[in-house]
Amino acid sequence: MKKVPFITLEKAKEIREQIPTPFHIYDEAGIRANARALKEAFSWNPGFREYFAVKATPNPYILQILKEEGCGCDCATYTELLLAEAVGITGHDVIFSSNVTPELDMHKALEMGVYINLDDATYVDFLASLGPVPETVCLRYNPGGSFTLGNTIMDMPRDAKYGMTEDQMAGAITRLMKLGAKHFGIHAFLASNTTTNEYYPTLAGQLFRLAVRLRSATGAHISFIDLSGGIGVDYRPEQPRCDIHIIGEGVRTQYEEILVPNGMGDIAIFTELGRFMLAPYGHLISTVIHEKHIYREYVGLDACAANLMRPAMYGAYHHITVLGKEDAILDHVYDVTGGLCENNDKFAIERSLPEIQIGDIVAIHDTGAHGFAMGYNYNGKLRSAEVLLHEDGSFQLIRRAETPEDYFATFDFSEFHFGK
Repeated sequence: MKKVPFITLEKAKEIREQIPTPFHIYDEAGIRANARALKEAFSWNPGFREYFAVKATPNPYILQILKEEGCGCDCATYTELLLAEAVGITGHDVIFSSNVTPELDMHKALEMGVYINLDDATYVDFLASLGPVPETVCLRYNPGGSFTLGNTIMDMPRDAKYGMTEDQMAGAITRLMKLGAKHFGIHAFLASNTTTNEYYPTLAGQLFRLAVRLRSATGAHISFIDLSGGIGVDYRPEQPRCDIHIIGEGVRTQYEEILVPNGMGDIAIFTELGRFMLAPYGHLISTVIHEKHIYREYVGLDACAANLMRPAMYGAYHHITVLGKEDAILDHVYDVTGGLCENNDKFAIERSLPEIQIGDIVAIHDTGAHGFAMGYNYNGKLRSAEVLLHEDGSFQLIRRAETPEDYFATFDFSEFHFGK
């Protein structure tokens, strides 16, 4: 399927007059439509709730849009809790899924009254040491082994640092009930960026059967099951695209076959999607500022891996469109690079693209999740601006670009003569 940017060359130029490239831009219309599609796909479950993974796109304007669409927040750190709270998302509109949890973070989660998802059985006593145990507590499951669909291994839970064994979960539930907990959630994340419609239904089947066993072993009331994230996006044009309605129906089938006959048809289904919710609705917009002709043809952008590290870190593919040349013949082959002092600072390697000239504007696709969020300051590079493209075509600066003053703000220059 051809990848079409949600921004035109004319709009990019209009924005660039006020906000220099590089910048990340987000498509409000696409975000809202996708959130509504997810909600519709799971509308068969009265308690369904999406808890957006804040780590994917930690911007209050994005969280506000998702809040308006009925989504909560999945937070993993103190700062993410503060961000959710600033937008007015608190209490059971937040799930706190952390690991190696500092006391400060857990205190904040308790103060906000959020759902706490315990990563380890030893955290039961940790939680109890901080005050009364909440009435509802979630526990994270790790089944060990490998997670497979048919004969295809998707991931290796046995190598993951997250979660508890089933026996540990049963012991934790028993201990929590003695401490006053009355309701429980079950959570698991077993594979990342899956592009098959079978992942969620398969995971759901595992967790639903686990819920039946845990209730039998402990007598506990399981109130929700959190399928976490893992639904992926089609980064490459030739990749299949997940169909959220097929996925929702697949989970429903498992629910009706496993939970309902066991008298557990009151369980709410939660999701914690990040990539699926935002990635396709973000572009990194950058200007070509250099070209080089040696053993390969290179084009250099004013963006670099500090703005989008996934290609350098994972070798991840991100599609690139040269705005205004969407229909041009892809008859040139380039490495598309940034300016870091690292040879892996490449957005594309030997990529077929139309002929590129200095001054062209490119849109790097699918950067709406884990794009800006994974930025860093190596080489003194400064994080870019973030822009929201509204449904009416107007745009808004939702995070200004960093300045050298921001970069130096954590130093004490009182003994120096910086800038003088």
